[in-house]
Amino acid sequence: MEGGLHIALAPYRLGELWGIPITSTLFTSWFVVIILLAGAFFLGRNLKMVPAKGQVAVEGVLGGVLSYMEEVLEDHTLARKYFPLVITIFLYIAVANLIGLFPFISAIGIHGEGGHGELIPLFYPVNTDLNVPLALAVIAFVTIEFAGITAMGFLKYAGKFVNFKSVIGFIVGIIELISEIARLLTFSFRLFGNIFAGKVLILLALAFLPYLLPVPLLFYEAFVGVIQAIIFALLTLFFIKIAVTPMEH
Repeated sequence: MEGGLHIALAPYRLGELWGIPITSTLFTSWFVVIILLAGAFFLGRNLKMVPAKGQVAVEGVLGGVLSYMEEVLEDHTLARKYFPLVITIFLYIAVANLIGLFPFISAIGIHGEGGHGELIPLFYPVNTDLNVPLALAVIAFVTIEFAGITAMGFLKYAGKFVNFKSVIGFIVGIIELISEIARLLTFSFRLFGNIFAGKVLILLALAFLPYLLPVPLLFYEAFVGVIQAIIFALLTLFFIKIAVTPMEH
């Protein structure tokens, strides 16, 4: 129905660059990266030996995360090694999810078909595009396998999945291999499903009860967005812990 509620799984396409499609979610993802880089630059530039309250708060949070990672991994060196990845995953997902709730999202765009067609938004919630959670899942997956191989060696780590010493060991290894690969799906679809469902819920609220539901739903979705970032980062950490732990332990 023209002018009615429109929900689509496919991302909005803005154009192409060297044959690569540029979508609204990809454009928004670049915007999120710029925000994170700018934040890191300004925080790093203003560091002081006698910190102000803001610096104390940031250092306290980051120090708490690092301490928690040390407890989980039971190794200070490993915690410092994977801390940048885990905290970056959290910050990227959290900021991307929160930006997806801003009023200008979906409102600023370009018109297709010579400027007279449907409005194509420049910004759109990043994680409603399955490609983004899947890319994050691939990064987490590769890191987890890398952690296991570097901690135990390739042959010993591969022995967790390929074991011919006994029938039970072989079956357990196959189950471990399947669960390892299945992480790509569970990582990506958990994040995508929650954020996409939240977007649909807000659109329905705006369409049917525009003066009652949207505001409390926005606060709820902000909470869900941060929780999803925490879950993704924690799962990455826990799976790294499993990967670096020998089978006999």
